[in-house]
Amino acid sequence: VQVAESGGGSVQAGGSLRLSCAASSYTFGERCAGWFRKRPGKEREGVAIIQADGVTRYEDSIEGRFHISQDNVKNLLYLQMNSLTPEDTGMYYCAASLNRRTCNSPNAGYFYYWGQGTQVTVSS
Repeated sequence: VQVAESGGGSVQAGGSLRLSCAASSYTFGERCAGWFRKRPGKEREGVAIIQADGVTRYEDSIEGRFHISQDNVKNLLYLQMNSLTPEDTGMYYCAASLNRRTCNSPNAGYFYYWGQGTQVTVSS
């Protein structure tokens, strides 16, 4: 299974980006998938997850600005990011579970397949 993110880039504060994730030999919608990020000087943290049943969970600091979704026809995972701030700058990673259909939180331990990341830079 190969996971690949796209859609990162540079935006000004208040702007939006949509990240996409594609996975070979893997079907989104059958298991948990999620987005994580590594910000400068901070540990990797979970951003959002989506379960096989479509239930989503977000890291508290996201405060409704981000939205995770999946397109089962295109087999893509998305992260829509709105009202971006410089604090959102970092590398964003897509992750997919090996066999979990439920995941209670954006916990990296639930995920087995990881992408290389896509850089998001937000300027003030």
